[in-house]
Amino acid sequence: MHRFLPHNASALKWSTTLLAALSLVACSTSDPESTKPPRPAIVVHPTASGSQLAVYPGEVRARYEPALAFRVGGAVTRRLVDVGDRVRQGQPLAELDAQDLQLQRDAARAQLQAAQTENRNASNELARYRDLLERKLIGESQFDTVKTRHDSSVAQLERARAQWKVAENQANYATLKAPSDGVITGRSIDAGQVVSAGQTVFTMASDGEREVLIDLPEQEVTRFALGQPVTIELWSAPGAPIHGKVRELSPAAESGLRTFEARIAFSPDGNAEGKPQLGQSARVYARTDSKRPTQRLPMSAITADGAEAFVWRMDPDTFTLHKVAVTVANYGHEYAEVISSLTPQDWVVSAGTQLVREGQRVRPVDRQNRPIEADDRLAQSL
Repeated sequence: MHRFLPHNASALKWSTTLLAALSLVACSTSDPESTKPPRPAIVVHPTASGSQLAVYPGEVRARYEPALAFRVGGAVTRRLVDVGDRVRQGQPLAELDAQDLQLQRDAARAQLQAAQTENRNASNELARYRDLLERKLIGESQFDTVKTRHDSSVAQLERARAQWKVAENQANYATLKAPSDGVITGRSIDAGQVVSAGQTVFTMASDGEREVLIDLPEQEVTRFALGQPVTIELWSAPGAPIHGKVRELSPAAESGLRTFEARIAFSPDGNAEGKPQLGQSARVYARTDSKRPTQRLPMSAITADGAEAFVWRMDPDTFTLHKVAVTVANYGHEYAEVISSLTPQDWVVSAGTQLVREGQRVRPVDRQNRPIEADDRLAQSL
């Protein structure tokens, strides 16, 4: 006697079987990444860095860069030079409307002439009264009164002469002249502009000594000292190092940049081929001693997520990558000095960091694409 399942029971059985099959298919295809081979990744070991050669970009500047300004205020009537012009000592650079200053000078000259006339009269009177005193025709008190008047006229004459000299100088200050030979590197005025006394209108690079201006990050300033020897290389003359030394360190950071200016003087040993020209690009190499435990990594190993820098460290047990935060202490030409929790035994991805992700499994290779066997167990698992 055959048993027959109810129609609904048979349908339920087939549905269950179908769902089980679909589940198996879904499980086999839910993680396609697990079937892919590990991505090759170039890895390196961090190296401890103590003394290192850091490089800083800079620009050749004049040692003396005076900011030129009028010593009196007024309206600019003529601007005689522009940026880039070479000037000679005493050459006029700009002129102010000197009409009021000339009137003041003329008034001072008139006062001087009046004081000179008064002094001559007082001197003649004093001579007459001295003669009368010698002849006993006047008393001592009368002579003293005349002598006092004469002394007062002498003082008034000196005062008028000084005021005239000041007025003469003020009128001359209406013409701004170059204090030395050099090149105009900056201009902030034009004809018709009203300027005040002491307002910078030109910047000039004086002829003579040249030096390199570089900017130091906050964490680097304490690693430099006045007189410290460095090496300078001009972009126009690669491979021709020039000896130099730190001449000046700024005591305060630049507003907005938070960097400290340092001026590097060329050593007077004549090892530079030709005279460095204003505005030339240069690199300054300085060997510095780090006071903090740091590691040296290729620049390509460092990436960032917003303002936070990090590297990819490979887990030696699973060959997977994980982020490790780092603090960049110094950027070099090809390498960077970082502060982190890395150890010399860690493996760090040194290239293609933008193509990997957290937890990704990789196959480590060196720069010649040769496999790196970090662990025999891992080698077998790969």
